Amino acid sequence: MIGLISATAAGAAARDRLAAAWPDRVRVYGGPVADAVRTAFAECDRLVCFLATGAVVRLVAPLLADKRTDPGVVAVDEAGRFAVALLGGHGGGANDLAREVAGVLGAEPVVTTATDAVGLPGLDTLGLPVEGAVAAVSRALLDGEPVALRAEVPWPLPPLPVAERGAYVIRVTDRVVEPGEREAVLRPPTLVAGVGASRNAPAEEILALVEGALREAGLSPASLAELATVDAKAEEPGIVAAAERLGVPLVTYPAGELARVEVPNPSEAPLAAVGTPSVAEAAALLRGGDLLVPKRKSAMATCAVVRRPGRGRLAVVGLGPGARDLLTPRAREELRRASVLVGLDQYVDQIRDLLRPGTRVLESGLGAEEERARTAVAQARLGHAVALIGSGDAGVYAMASPALAEASDDIDVVGVPGVTAALAAGAVLGAPLGHDHVSISLSDLHTPWEVIERRVRAAAEADLVVTFYNPRSRGRDWQLPKALAILAEHREPATPVGVVRNASRADESRLLTTLAALDPARVDMMTVVTVGNTATREIAGRMVTPRGYRWQEETAR
Repeated sequence: MIGLISATAAGAAARDRLAAAWPDRVRVYGGPVADAVRTAFAECDRLVCFLATGAVVRLVAPLLADKRTDPGVVAVDEAGRFAVALLGGHGGGANDLAREVAGVLGAEPVVTTATDAVGLPGLDTLGLPVEGAVAAVSRALLDGEPVALRAEVPWPLPPLPVAERGAYVIRVTDRVVEPGEREAVLRPPTLVAGVGASRNAPAEEILALVEGALREAGLSPASLAELATVDAKAEEPGIVAAAERLGVPLVTYPAGELARVEVPNPSEAPLAAVGTPSVAEAAALLRGGDLLVPKRKSAMATCAVVRRPGRGRLAVVGLGPGARDLLTPRAREELRRASVLVGLDQYVDQIRDLLRPGTRVLESGLGAEEERARTAVAQARLGHAVALIGSGDAGVYAMASPALAEASDDIDVVGVPGVTAALAAGAVLGAPLGHDHVSISLSDLHTPWEVIERRVRAAAEADLVVTFYNPRSRGRDWQLPKALAILAEHREPATPVGVVRNASRADESRLLTTLAALDPARVDMMTVVTVGNTATREIAGRMVTPRGYRWQEETAR
């Protein structure tokens, strides 16, 4: 929960704007400001104070206890010009909150954390538990001193300026180690504890069994990712409570799936009880990995521990139509998270300034889509965090399809949607996509023209608004006239047609014409052509398709 505190009418107005934008995330604190800050500090994860920074400093200073547990605090000035991450930039989430607040209020985020200021990811912002000399190693990274990365288990990390050798060390391990004076230890969630239990087995017994297994194997509880068991035990109170106390999710599997897993220590007892010869070992091993702790027993429970290999991560990112303000916040986040970026050279140039220092860029020219897809998947399989970029939405005539055709279930894949060319062009034209519509690519490089023609004809007969992608190039100049002729068999010559070139970019151009008057020579590969249906009208210079045909009937009377 985010606590909101203000002292003046101007501050209250900005506070209310934030409260309206985030109704389920915030709580407004009224009354005397000092009391409000004190209460919010105790009850909330983060605070936004619409007060001068000096006032906020004096109010929260007596409340500070530990940077690991104190809430993040953001101060917003009276005029709403700046959102200042004042306290708990990383651990308390104030840096991200300042950016979010600024986005809602139209303010400038002010983030002074050293790593953020120079574009380096903070070691305490990687989503992994971190121990040891975090401040010293971070300072070494900032000062350009050699910092070695020792990854005992592979894990996808954002770009870090590391070296093969160095006086400072970042160690990635799930083992129990004592960090050195110049060493920061990252704990990746690589461990899975499979558990089985008799009915009403105490949580304390299950917890002691799991913790003992980890301790005797020299494994860190901070790297425990989940408890796993059979579906029949999904609501067993002791297992549920043990997972809650360990702070990990409880994952369950059908007995039939567990029965197919080869294990070293099967047993007749669970087979008779729940339908599988193994619960603990099978549940831990079901999604792969190395069995580090074979099944061990207590009076009423069993436990086994598996290390799953670190999985590479592929984010397929849509950049939108080109305008920077149409690039989504999620896309920005994924670009900064990636240690490897793969993309068309001209698209890379659009967002190069958003990448963190040290991001490895693998770019290529037009016509190499399948090669880029294979490269991105291969880099993810090596354990990297990869971003594969495409224009518009990466899933619409872009890179998601060839990438997912290459990818298997050995990597994690994340899709990041973007504003498509059809949507961007539609916004420029007015509201041409107000009713059912379809997008069709006129490029026959990958699809036979006979197939494209059938789709155009079907759209024409179904009276769908049609957006043509890849409408015309120097080597393909006859497909668009042919497609328009097919539509003309079913639509009036006066049917509105919108032509938008470079939608949302600096050299954007727009033409609203008709099906009979459109000159295909004005169209190229940077253009989107939208042909209305029988209900589409030009209204005040805008192309509008009503949401229903009743509107057409009423206006015709």
